[in-house]
Order: sequence, then structure tokens, then C-alpha cells
Amino acid sequence: MSDSMKQLEERIGYHFNDPTLLEQAMTHKSFSYEYHIKEAPHYERLEYLGDAVLEYLASEALFNRYPDLPEGELTKKRASLVCEYTLSRIARDLGYGEHVRLGKGEKMSGGADRPATLCDLFESVLGAIYLDGGMEEARGYVERHLLTDLEHRTIFTDAKTILQEYAQQQGLMPDYPLLGTSGPDHAKKYTVAVKLGNKQYATATAGSIKGAQMEAAHETLRILGIS
Repeated sequence: MSDSMKQLEERIGYHFNDPTLLEQAMTHKSFSYEYHIKEAPHYERLEYLGDAVLEYLASEALFNRYPDLPEGELTKKRASLVCEYTLSRIARDLGYGEHVRLGKGEKMSGGADRPATLCDLFESVLGAIYLDGGMEEARGYVERHLLTDLEHRTIFTDAKTILQEYAQQQGLMPDYPLLGTSGPDHAKKYTVAVKLGNKQYATATAGSIKGAQMEAAHETLRILGIS
């Protein structure tokens, strides 16, 4: 196992019996295709498995944490918990972008910090852990890195609605001005702000205007002490 993968094991808190699973989980298809490395398949199959395992574990955690919530509300909380924003932030904090194996073109275009890629990596590593150590080890990974601060994480998809309700109570209406765009057409990023009245709060940058608005609203709630 390379030093890079050993460092990653320490960060995620799990040591693999089969190190090739972690290497596969951290290999983007651009790397496999560019270098024609048949013995290093990319992570998409592991990401598929990890996605299913994550849905089960998140559902289980929410079912136990909120015994009185109806199915519809549990589904909304799960969607927020396992959304791209949440998972990509965790993966970024764990340094996945520093360890992922990318083709040259993908690396030059910023693939190591792309939210969709980071989200995939969180799930592919989960799939690898599940295959290597079983459901209990997979549950441990999710509990350590995702299920902490559950209330805060499950508010994300409702952030704009919650902020609007708060603003209306103050006689205001949230505004989300577009501050600018950056990057090439195939990987454009949008930066927006949140304004309440004449005061600007958070700004955020994402791969879509909607995503940037949601991130900015979520951060504004934190600033206001609502989340």
C-alpha cells in the first residue's frame, strides 16, 4: 500500500485487510482510462454499492433518532443528510481530494475539488469498507464522519425555506444576488450572496446557482444562530 493510502486510512479511522479496495475506491475512471491500468479499476462500482449502504444506514439512524416523525419527514431529513453538499464537505475535510487518482485532464480541470467527485469518493470508500469489513465497520465509518451533529446536517435542504420564514417574521425577504461566475463552460462555478434588507450575510460558490443559494442560506442560518 502506498504512503498516500496509509495516510488516508489514518484519517478515516479504518485499516483495510485488502488494500486494493481502498486504491480502487480512490481511483477515478479518468485515471484508469488514461493509463490503461486494467488491474486498477475505477471507483464507480464501489460508489454504487456505497450509495445503497449509505441509504440504509442513514435511514436506520434517522428512524431511531426521530421515533415520532412520519415517513415523509424522515425522507426529507435523509435527503439532506446524504446530499452532495454534505458528503462533499466531509470528503474535503478528510482530504480525499489530496489522495484521489485522477487523469491529467481531470486533475487540471479541478476534479480533485469537484463536489460531485468528492461525494462519489465518500460513497466509494464506504462501499470498500463494507466489502472489506462488513456492515458494522461500514456503520462505524458513517457514524464517525456523517452522523455527528445530526440536527445541523439534516437542515441543509430546507435552509432556504427556513431562512425565508425567519425573514418574513422580520418583515424582510431574502435576496440572492449573483456576484459572479468563474471557470470554463464545462465546469462553471457561481457565487451568490444572501441579503436581508440592506445587510449582506454569507456568500457561497457552487456548480449551480441553486446549489450556491442553498449553501449561502445554510451558512446564513448558522450566522444567525438558527441552525
